[in-house]
Amino acid sequence: MEWNGGRHASRTSGRSSALVGRHAEREAVGRLLDAVRDGLSGVLVLTGEPGVGKTRLLEYAAERASEVRVVRLTAVEQETGLGFGALHRLLRPFLNRAAVLPAPQRAALDAALGLASGLPADRYLVGLATLTLLSEVAVDQPLLLLLDDAQWLDRESAEALAFAARRLHADSLGLIVAVREGLGDKGVFDALSTQRVPGLPEPEARILLTSGTRRVDPAVADRIVVGTGGNPLALLELADALSAEQLSGIAPLPDPLPVGRLLEGHFRRLVRALPADTGTLLLLLAAAPSDDTGLMWRAAGRLGLSARAVEPAIAAGILGRGMPTSFRHPLIRSTVYAGAEPGERRRVHAALAAACDAVRDADRRAWHRAEAAEGVDDQVADDLEAASERARSRGGYAQQALFLSRAVDFTGDPDKRTERLLDAAQAHLMSGDATAAGTALDLAGADLRGPVMRTRELRIRATAQMFRIVVADVPAMLMDAVTRLGPQDPRLTWELLREALHAALVAHDFTQGTSLTEVAAAVTAARHTPDTTASGRDLLMEGLARRVAEGYEHGAPVLRGALDLLRDGGEIGDGNSPFAVMLSMACDDLWDIRAERELADRLAAADRDTGALYSLSITLLVAARCDLLDGRFTEAEVRYAEFDDIAADTGFPGGGDINRLHLFALTGRETLLRAAVRQAEEMRSMGHGVLQLLAQHALTLFELGQGRYRQAMEHARAVFEADPPACGNLVLPLLVEAAVRTGDRAVAAAALARLEERAPLAGTPWALGALALGRALTADGDDAEKAYRESVELLEQVPTALEQARSRLLFGEWLRRRKRRSDARTQLRAAYESFDAFGAVPYAERARTELLATGETARRRTEETRFDLTPRERQVAAMAASGLTNVEIATRLFVTTSTVEFHMNKVFRKLGITSRRQIPDAIGEPGSDPGASRRRP
Repeated sequence: MEWNGGRHASRTSGRSSALVGRHAEREAVGRLLDAVRDGLSGVLVLTGEPGVGKTRLLEYAAERASEVRVVRLTAVEQETGLGFGALHRLLRPFLNRAAVLPAPQRAALDAALGLASGLPADRYLVGLATLTLLSEVAVDQPLLLLLDDAQWLDRESAEALAFAARRLHADSLGLIVAVREGLGDKGVFDALSTQRVPGLPEPEARILLTSGTRRVDPAVADRIVVGTGGNPLALLELADALSAEQLSGIAPLPDPLPVGRLLEGHFRRLVRALPADTGTLLLLLAAAPSDDTGLMWRAAGRLGLSARAVEPAIAAGILGRGMPTSFRHPLIRSTVYAGAEPGERRRVHAALAAACDAVRDADRRAWHRAEAAEGVDDQVADDLEAASERARSRGGYAQQALFLSRAVDFTGDPDKRTERLLDAAQAHLMSGDATAAGTALDLAGADLRGPVMRTRELRIRATAQMFRIVVADVPAMLMDAVTRLGPQDPRLTWELLREALHAALVAHDFTQGTSLTEVAAAVTAARHTPDTTASGRDLLMEGLARRVAEGYEHGAPVLRGALDLLRDGGEIGDGNSPFAVMLSMACDDLWDIRAERELADRLAAADRDTGALYSLSITLLVAARCDLLDGRFTEAEVRYAEFDDIAADTGFPGGGDINRLHLFALTGRETLLRAAVRQAEEMRSMGHGVLQLLAQHALTLFELGQGRYRQAMEHARAVFEADPPACGNLVLPLLVEAAVRTGDRAVAAAALARLEERAPLAGTPWALGALALGRALTADGDDAEKAYRESVELLEQVPTALEQARSRLLFGEWLRRRKRRSDARTQLRAAYESFDAFGAVPYAERARTELLATGETARRRTEETRFDLTPRERQVAAMAASGLTNVEIATRLFVTTSTVEFHMNKVFRKLGITSRRQIPDAIGEPGSDPGASRRRP
């Protein structure tokens, strides 16, 4: 088609100043602004095609933000690779307030922004620091952040901002994000409140199209409105670009109207009609960060461009009059850059590289040098690798991977190229992108030489599989890596074996290419000649290996030594390698709930301090199970809810009801339990063998509560035969009970024999209490009564209120069958009251039925006010009850102090209290803190 190239878009800018229509979008913006002014918070993500009006809506928000401080940021495509770059630009005005940040957050933010050296920053701790800093600024005046072209954000900045946005609640802070559809990978914003911005409705589109001075035939207007889908930018540009004959209907319009190509072609024609110097200056503006005019003008000087070169672009409506270095629309920027000749782009990037300070802007300089280079260039590659190391030191792993991937393009030496690809794969994995890691490994595959390289490649692949929670073939991969490495590096060999054992214990019988027993035997053999003093973590893994390969009698003493060492202050945590699962297996295998609670609390505290959310999420599941064993079902649900929040933040798979198997079993929610079991079964192909056994253990508990003993025995026997450290011992008294109730004395005897062998080796009150219960169930007369009483007394010594209540229930049932109704009532009443308070509905009903048989009526308790609290409110209330301040609660929950205050106000209102001192009694558990260990008398 023909374009009227002589007409400029300057009139377009004037006509677009009024926001036509957009009632729903304006209402959404208005609601957000009202919330911010009222001390609350709001987040809105606007999505839509280019030109649909997202930027104009941001302008509208800024215009309406009276009494609110407005900060704007436009992401730049050419800055996508500079990790935390956009975040630094956004926070720069507020960094003088960074002293208010807690020390871990301050260190993380300083490291991320390159303001101080230190350990690599955890990306979630950077997000929390961002949240804390912005909320602190908003205390003085409500704050509105407007983020345009968010599809071009660097990944680290996007994750930090999305993390902060998900935790905004009552902070006088608003965020509106504009994202172009179909470009970039900014799924981090998907979980936020999103509103798609469509084209204008036909009446409003016609008004906008005909609002200029040029006459448009009604029929032509109808065709343009339909052909553009009501896209405002397309309507305005077409009204200026089409000839008068086309607008009046004399000449035909293109059919169909290719809006995207028309706009880009139109902008390209406008640019090409400008003087050469102006075109070069526009390309320089497109390649440079929009807020660093000093860099841009230094580069312009190196290209021999004068400031007057902007004037033709302003006259053509490409640049704004008020901001002569700012493009009128983001689409023009991308069109200018994409439409330039490759040689011209390289020339501009070379000028920008030369204009960058070699020290302060070393990363940006390396990136521009790479964009200016062609072919193999080892110096460029070395500069990019150095930049990748600086990115790693800041915790910018996505940026590190990008720098390394670019360095590969300029590397001539095959071995060095392969090393950089392996480093890039590791960085991709650290950033959470397992797919990109696999691609880098595939590229490296052909040039892998020597055992060390091949070992690294296998280890990274195995880690990527674990990240995807596909476990089955990981042990074999790591064992292969051990074989390839040989005797070169004993410490690395041990690390590989330890990781292989972790994966094999999770997979259990579902490993492929090796077996749990083979891996455990290899670990045991490696520990016969240790090269260094074993840590508590190393000893624990050795103990689990010996338990599997050599038997319980060999593993238990090593596990006991490991737990003692860890409890005595041994190094416990590494945020990049969750230890809680192995710790839980060891503690359960020794029936040591005190160690499990204490060490889980320490792990959680360390994870919270360092912002290690992935590790924290796993630790929360272990702590939740400790809560269930102690009858604290509400606290367990609080932890499950926090796990789900973290899974949503991190993208880690595994959230939802599958983690609540035991909670559903104990509370009698059969439909949810069966659905979660099916979910577990669907993960069989991924190698989650121990999850299948945990599901069987949960079903055993459920069926026992229902009094369906044969079904319970079938589920318990599956666990008994597999004998996993995770629940192989815990199922023993359950199996004895089910077998005795069904009359299968052989099965009961086998389970009791294993209890007789193992409980004394463990030696804990829980272990000995379980043994006493097993003996009671299989004994008669005075021996049975003595064993029941011994079981109750032992279980009272440890925080396993659920097990104590089960022991009382079984004792009461035994007493009733022997016609000792008064004695039975004592035990059954205590069991019923405990189960009822826990929310263990099936067991409470079982106890109530037994009580009725003794002639006593048991009333069902009414729900209390405390159960009206949401999981988050319950968590805040429990922490406040334990004595934590609002600041301490905020730090532990990765939220702001004002958000804690908001929840506390709701807690006070719902509980009908006026003082923090009243919280413990109101929530029913004095001094209860889900993060602190507690013993029952």
